[in-house]
Amino acid sequence: MRSLAKNKGYMTLMGAQAISSIGDWLSIVAIITLVGLKWNASPIQVSAVILCLAVPMALLGPVAGIVADRFSRKTIMIISDVVRAGLILVLTIASSLWMVYATLFTIGIFSAVFIPAKNGKLKEVVGENDMKGAMSITSMIDSTTKILGPLISGVLVAAFGSQQVFIIDSATFVVSAVLLLFLPNAVNIEHTEESEQTQESFKQEFAMGLSFIKSSRFMIVGLLMMGVSLLILQSADTQLIVLIRELTNPSPDLFGYLVTGSGAGMFLAGVMLAKKTDYRAYPLMLMGVCGIGLSFGIMGALTYYDLSYSIIWAPALGFTAGFSASLIFVPFQATVQVDTPVNMTGRVFGVINSVMTTATIIGPLLGGWMATVLGVIPTFIITAGMLVLVSLIGYFTRRKVDRGNSHGSTHERRTSAATTG
Repeated sequence: MRSLAKNKGYMTLMGAQAISSIGDWLSIVAIITLVGLKWNASPIQVSAVILCLAVPMALLGPVAGIVADRFSRKTIMIISDVVRAGLILVLTIASSLWMVYATLFTIGIFSAVFIPAKNGKLKEVVGENDMKGAMSITSMIDSTTKILGPLISGVLVAAFGSQQVFIIDSATFVVSAVLLLFLPNAVNIEHTEESEQTQESFKQEFAMGLSFIKSSRFMIVGLLMMGVSLLILQSADTQLIVLIRELTNPSPDLFGYLVTGSGAGMFLAGVMLAKKTDYRAYPLMLMGVCGIGLSFGIMGALTYYDLSYSIIWAPALGFTAGFSASLIFVPFQATVQVDTPVNMTGRVFGVINSVMTTATIIGPLLGGWMATVLGVIPTFIITAGMLVLVSLIGYFTRRKVDRGNSHGSTHERRTSAATTG
């Protein structure tokens, strides 16, 4: 922790992340509130909001990862921030759902390039011994902004209107870009024979990243678990605003409070994982999947009975869901960061992000369809049961995954280090 605090490159990267993340939550809550409550959008239309951000990441994830490995990650991030700052301003004049969708889709394209570049840059500036702590702190920043963003957004929207929120979000991207200017240039890049083969096709580089992932049983099973869990999770998660409408006289701010509770849970989990970095990732991931399932199942049941004091129990269940989510994402991503050579980080995370965002594409569509056909409460009950089932399957197959960990990625990482050292 102390070594990370003295790492200027890491602190600069985290500062930029914190500022832009607050802006992201300002606009996301404003958009969901606008579309879900003020425009009274259907379940499918609400799902499409998330879908527009997810589709570009799924389609461009592998290509974006290769770009992040080939070119300056610092430059890629700065360009992405500046362009997104301009695109966010378009939302200030949005008068229809289709205008919102088109803008979000374009923003998603540049976000797809930014994410693997940021993960690669993190690997450049942080040593292996500090990586688990760094990923936990990154999660804490995300969850903190998830708490502050909705609260600030609610105040700003009530006081000035959604247009002002989008302008502020645009400004956060500009500030983030300025901070990124102070990042060090590429360091600790491993110059292998592969990096010198400039004529290598994108297809070949994608295959190399995929091959590296396949060399680790933990990465394969972990990615499969995350993909399936995200698919089920997004089926229900994108319908939260619709579930809230099932309550009698729901508070207009209830969605924001629920998201804030989720952020608080993620923050607490991040603190715990940052203090204790010698954890085993796979058991924590299983606990997280089960915890999200139970949280969503109880939330659906309490909504069915229209239980009073939703202003208390909804954020509380959001808290447990957020805590559980961190138990999935932080250990998995930290382990992948540790096991992946710096010169392959973009490709590996490009493939991972592509798989994960494909799940987030199918999930909202599935959730919108289920909520329309079956009803939103049955949707939450069914998805909760499926998440618990996934965790049970993972539990009974855990020994096979543990046996595979002694080979795979760890062996590959050491081999790479030996050939490049």
